[in-house]
Amino acid sequence: MDLKKLEKQYKSELLDNVLPFWLANSQDKEFGGYFSCLDRDGSVFDTDKFIWLQGREVWMFSSMYNNVEKRQEWLDCAIQGGEFLKKYGHDGNYNWYFSLDSKGSPLVEPYNIFSYTFATMAFGQLNKATGNEEYAEIARKTFNIILSKLDNPKGKWNKMYPGTRDLKNFALPMILCNLGLEVEHLISEDCLAKLMDTCIHEVMDVFCRPELDGLIVENVTTDGQLSDTFDGRLMNPGHAIEAMWFIMDLGKRLKRPHLIEKAVKNTLKMLDYGWDKEYGGIFYYMDRLGRPPQQLEWDQKLWWVHIETLISLLKGYSLTGSKECLEWFEKVHEYTWTHFKDHEYPEWYGYLNRRGEVLLSLKGGKWKGCFHVPRGLYQCWKVLEEINGKTGI
Repeated sequence: MDLKKLEKQYKSELLDNVLPFWLANSQDKEFGGYFSCLDRDGSVFDTDKFIWLQGREVWMFSSMYNNVEKRQEWLDCAIQGGEFLKKYGHDGNYNWYFSLDSKGSPLVEPYNIFSYTFATMAFGQLNKATGNEEYAEIARKTFNIILSKLDNPKGKWNKMYPGTRDLKNFALPMILCNLGLEVEHLISEDCLAKLMDTCIHEVMDVFCRPELDGLIVENVTTDGQLSDTFDGRLMNPGHAIEAMWFIMDLGKRLKRPHLIEKAVKNTLKMLDYGWDKEYGGIFYYMDRLGRPPQQLEWDQKLWWVHIETLISLLKGYSLTGSKECLEWFEKVHEYTWTHFKDHEYPEWYGYLNRRGEVLLSLKGGKWKGCFHVPRGLYQCWKVLEEINGKTGI
């Protein structure tokens, strides 16, 4: 593989294709915030605004301004989204709604913890970009609420009957692995150290299962045991692989090479487990015992799964020199760019059927926004830049 050519490819796709698509099509010039429901050509097909996608886009453009180039249009885009979130996104006490209508009236109550996590990320980066202390305070207060909700993230909206089958989910400790580093400039060293240790333990010792040869499950009982139920058997290869590059970042930050090595091994195990040997691509959901999954969309191929896998493989190769990571990267890269990139319009498709055919032509919706594609392109560009710098190519 020509890694120098790939570096240019990922950089160009980000700066010349994907970011301009969102900048031009997603901003609501009338009421503020962003439209995420964008059709193939960028036209808006629904005007509801989902808080976690609003937060992700504020974060994305703030991050690009902070880390790539001080472009005023990026900062303006981030600030207007942040101001919309600040005004309408929460109940006045930083309990963040799930969704709003186009004008900012709440539609769905603040049941989803990921509205909170991405609001924290958004205002943390926006504070870095602007120096505005109000944004820092919003991020800190929201982060403290997240920490207070760890044992019951949905609070009064938890629909599970207590005491019968109490499970805990992988998603929150996984996202906190990344969130801690995102708000490092806003919290104490002691708080960050405790958070990192707790999250590493949860991800690598609780959800990563030695009896499954290092495979990672989505749910365990509250005392850390496997559960032979739909939820307890659920596997999400993309989720697990994404978490592993968060762990690699923590391993690098904490100077723990053994943690990086373990994350690389787990990446390769989950990828081999989740790869569709018949049609290629990575399954969305699987059942660890090979039973019929509960999710009817289990065999779809999703954009974020493949993009996050590319990041983990490149970081694994960069940090450890693993040839297996590089070989898998070539394979996943080929599948991803062949199937998800739209060669007529900007941005990427999100949803393919098992055979790799486009299932939905949308570029954004309730779940897909300005996040995984641009973040993945940025991460891959920067890791490739680092690799090429090391090798002197």
